[in-house]
Amino acid sequence: MMKKMILFFALAVFLNPSFSMADQQAATIIKIATLDPRGSLNADLFEELKKETAAQTCNKVKLKVYYGGVHGDAKNVLNKMKVDQIHGAMLAGYGLGQIVPEVQVTGLPYIFKNYDEVQYVRDKLQDHMEQAFEKEGYIILGWYDIGFVYSFTKVPVTSLEIARQQKYWAPEGDPLAQAVYRSIGIAPISLSLTDVLTSLSTRLIDAASAPPIAAVAFRWHTKFQYMTEYPSSNVLGGLVITKPIWDTVSPENRKKVLALTRAFCRKVQEGFRKQNEQSIEIMKESGISIVRIQNAEGYQKFIDDTAQKSMTAMSGVMFSQELLDRMLGYLAEYRKANPGSRVERID
Repeated sequence: MMKKMILFFALAVFLNPSFSMADQQAATIIKIATLDPRGSLNADLFEELKKETAAQTCNKVKLKVYYGGVHGDAKNVLNKMKVDQIHGAMLAGYGLGQIVPEVQVTGLPYIFKNYDEVQYVRDKLQDHMEQAFEKEGYIILGWYDIGFVYSFTKVPVTSLEIARQQKYWAPEGDPLAQAVYRSIGIAPISLSLTDVLTSLSTRLIDAASAPPIAAVAFRWHTKFQYMTEYPSSNVLGGLVITKPIWDTVSPENRKKVLALTRAFCRKVQEGFRKQNEQSIEIMKESGISIVRIQNAEGYQKFIDDTAQKSMTAMSGVMFSQELLDRMLGYLAEYRKANPGSRVERID
C-alpha cells in the first residue's frame, strides 16, 4: 500500500511539477457570523463573496456565513471566536473596540463633518489599525462605515438641559458611549441591543442614538417622534477573522481572499449609505420630525465642548494622546485641502 502511494505522488509530480502535498489538504472553511438576516442586501453580497472565494481559490478557501445574529451579539461572538467555535464576524465600533480599544478614536463625537472626512482619516490610519489587530491575533479583511449617528427622542431636544432630562440608552459595556454621555452630564442606561425596543415600550429608556438604518431595522423609530438635524459620530465596521484560521490559508490565496473581501466591504459601505438615506425618508413618512437648530452659536459651543470633554476623558485610557493628535492632524490636513467641507445634515 505504501509503495502504491509513493508511486502515485511520484507520478503526480512528474506529470505536474507544481503538484505538492498542500494540494491534498482539505479546504479551509472560515465560519463568519453576522447580524444581517437572510434576504438582506449584505446577505446577498455575502452569497456572492462565498461563490467568488471558492471559485478563485479552487475550493481551497470556503466561507460559511451564519445570518441573523444566531451566534448572539458582539460579546457572544467574540467569546466564540476565542474558543474557535467560529472564526470571524462583521463587527461594529463597540465590537472592534473590544479587541483593539484605540480603534474607537475615530468614533469620538463631533469630530467629522461628513463622509469624505471620515474616509480620508480612516484610510490614513488603516495600516496602523490593522497591525494593532494582528498583534492581538486578528486579521481585518476589510473596513466600512455603517453611517452617522443621530439622536432619537420622544420630545424635541433643543437644549442640553432638556437632553439631561431624558433617559438615554448606551450599548452595554461600551466605555466610549458611557464617557461621551457622562461628559455632558447624562447618566445613560446600559442595555444590550436586543433589549432596546422592549425598554422603549416600557419607558425604561426614552432616547437613543444610532444610524438611521439601525433605527429602522430594529423598529426603534416606531417609538420616537423626533430626531436631530445633525449627526454626532460615525460608526466604524469591519470584517474580522482570527489569525490562526488565516494562517492556514496559503500566501497566494490570502491575496485573492483579501482582494475579494475588501471589494465586498466597499459594496457593504455603499449599501449602508443608500439605506441610511432611505431610512431617513421612511422615518419622515412615519411622522418623525426633525429638530432644527435655532441657536447656531449655542449649538457650536455645545459640540465643541462635547468633543473636547470626550477627547479628554478617553485620551490615555482608550487611546494615546499621540494617536489622537495624529488623527486630528490628518483631519486638519484634509480640511486645509478642502476648505468647502460641509456638515452632513438632514434636509
